[in-house]
Amino acid sequence: MIPKENAHLDIAAITHPGMSGKNNEDRYGVSAHILSEKTPTPSLLAIVADGIGGHQAGEIAAEIVVETISSSVADSRADDPPGILEKAIIDAGQAVHAQSTSSATQQGMGSTCACVWMIGSRLYTASVGDSRIYLLRNGEIRQISVDHTWVQEAIEFGIIAPDQARGHPQAHIIRRYLGSKKATEADFRIVLEAGQSNEQAIANQGMQLQPGDGLVLCSDGLTDLVDDDEILAALEQNSLEDGIQKLVDLANKRGGHDNITIVTLKIPKVEKSPEPQKKKPHSKALWIAGILAAILTFLIIVALAFFAWRFTRPLATPSPITQETLPAVVETAVPATQTLEPAPTLTPTVQNTPIRQTYTPWPTSTP
Repeated sequence: MIPKENAHLDIAAITHPGMSGKNNEDRYGVSAHILSEKTPTPSLLAIVADGIGGHQAGEIAAEIVVETISSSVADSRADDPPGILEKAIIDAGQAVHAQSTSSATQQGMGSTCACVWMIGSRLYTASVGDSRIYLLRNGEIRQISVDHTWVQEAIEFGIIAPDQARGHPQAHIIRRYLGSKKATEADFRIVLEAGQSNEQAIANQGMQLQPGDGLVLCSDGLTDLVDDDEILAALEQNSLEDGIQKLVDLANKRGGHDNITIVTLKIPKVEKSPEPQKKKPHSKALWIAGILAAILTFLIIVALAFFAWRFTRPLATPSPITQETLPAVVETAVPATQTLEPAPTLTPTVQNTPIRQTYTPWPTSTP
């Protein structure tokens, strides 16, 4: 693919270490491309990665994840988005694991990831861990990714109710992450409705987004403290930049116990082009039209006068009839004079013819 400076979607991103005093171990990246010179379809990749492992190790793992996945996608031909994302995530997990085994201070480090790849208006996603992806559409918000946590599994098996998830003592036990010994298993489900099977959710890959649709990628530092409805309200009632800042402020106001990272994307609405204004006739054209109208009027008047004269003039007096001009035998008498009724004046009927940022942010963020 070919890198581009400007993205075809509206973008806003923010990261904050939170209020606990810990290092910011979150990383994110946004990169824009076109598929090729012959196929200038726009592409946009957004990633949020939440490092785990403590000290400096978590942020190193998150940075490896963002850079590896971004590079893999950029070097691809975008011919199989889910397959490309799957390989990129496996490679990123292996790179994190290799780095963690090479240093005693980095052993056990890992990272979550939430990936959104937009090709034109088609959506492809992949996720590992508890960093989330939301879809905002028609005034509603839905989490379309699935958390890979003990709590989520307990909900799915009916062990706990959904309203017991927040604040549960095992809420942050992650069941999948990048950097483990075994190959990382990415999740490609896009859950659009409650009760969808895994097959139905996976089949949503490549779905067409609509103008006005929004996407939110975020780390659990936001979702632990801010409800889904509050995320929706902040982004619906403000610009993208102001909305994500309000969300960070709200999470910090409620304790900010973890790093907070948000990337939001929005499909621009189609604006109707203004109707083209009718051009006013040029003054010269008006002047010429006036002259032609005057000439036409003059010709009509002349024609009317001619016809009036032609049909109303007196007829010539006939010559008197003499005896010499009469035939020999006259059986019917002819009056000496003949009275003719004057011809009607013809008045022709005259008909008057009416004479109309976007930008490519950073591949990785700076804490």
